Amino acid sequence: MKKTFAALAVAALTSGAAQAQETLEMTSAFGKNLPILGTAATDFVEKINGISTEVEFEHFDPGELVPTLEALDAVSNGSVDAAYTTSGYWQGKMTAASLFAAVPFGPEAGEFMAWMLYDDGLTLMREMYEENGFNVHVMPCGIIAPETSGWFKEEITSLEDLQGLNMRFFGLGAEVMQRLGVSTSLLAGGDIFPALERGAIDATEFSMPRIDARLGFYKIASYNYFPGWHQPATMFELLINKDRWDDLDERAQKQIEVACLANVTTNLAEGEGTNFQAMVENTEQNGVIIKNWTPEQLDVFESTWNEVAAELAAEDEMFAKTWADLQEFREGYNVWNSNIYLPRPRK
Repeated sequence: MKKTFAALAVAALTSGAAQAQETLEMTSAFGKNLPILGTAATDFVEKINGISTEVEFEHFDPGELVPTLEALDAVSNGSVDAAYTTSGYWQGKMTAASLFAAVPFGPEAGEFMAWMLYDDGLTLMREMYEENGFNVHVMPCGIIAPETSGWFKEEITSLEDLQGLNMRFFGLGAEVMQRLGVSTSLLAGGDIFPALERGAIDATEFSMPRIDARLGFYKIASYNYFPGWHQPATMFELLINKDRWDDLDERAQKQIEVACLANVTTNLAEGEGTNFQAMVENTEQNGVIIKNWTPEQLDVFESTWNEVAAELAAEDEMFAKTWADLQEFREGYNVWNSNIYLPRPRK
């Protein structure tokens, strides 16, 4: 009898160990050497592996499993288990995708998460992936505050100076820039500096000052423009192959969700807490010249964006549905937003 109980105990321990060893391979859209963007992916892996006895994740940099812009298809078809990325990379596949990543003149981080988690945002996001035939489960897993709106080799004295430029640009903001005479392309982070260096692009936007400094844009384009009208906040997603997700038990699924929500917090805090020093170093050590768009220029960007949004809504049913829902939420949120916060900027 004792031998029987001992054998059962060993079997139970072995079974538990085997379950704990189940690993999901996760590709990241951002190299782990990148602060804020790259560390968000590695931080998520550390969080989930630290709390879960059911599942663990293994992190891979862009290109180790698949290139950044191929991650959605790879997760959907099961050749990769998971991806830490942003839906803005899929705008060419789904017109509404960038509405769940970054919206020009749209919600900042708090409002964005409110719409996603306490209104219809996440439901619509999952509906978008399902309706377009992607076999994935998606959840928010990171968010950052505004980015800068571009690095230019020459000062932009008027918006006419934008005409004819070749520029790396992300998401829906690229549609605005194209209307203003810019030829845009979407490049992964690691491809931008070489493109600037060889003159394939004249200018670029990518992310926050600390991140952009790591990529060395200032060595070629020293004029850094603010504010990031095209990305008042940027949300990041965790994609998991739907079959793999459904095979996980409820505890493992909840652990992943908790790790992602914790990651949203630390991702936002890292961006907010470390970029002011990067801006000081950029100007004092790297020769960066910080410029701000004028109110008149921002008005042109915004009016052009409104035209783009109206046209996209007329062309794409999912975009129209999502855009209307976001606008309705923002109208309600403004009752709170316009009353509760101190005016900015404050000296």
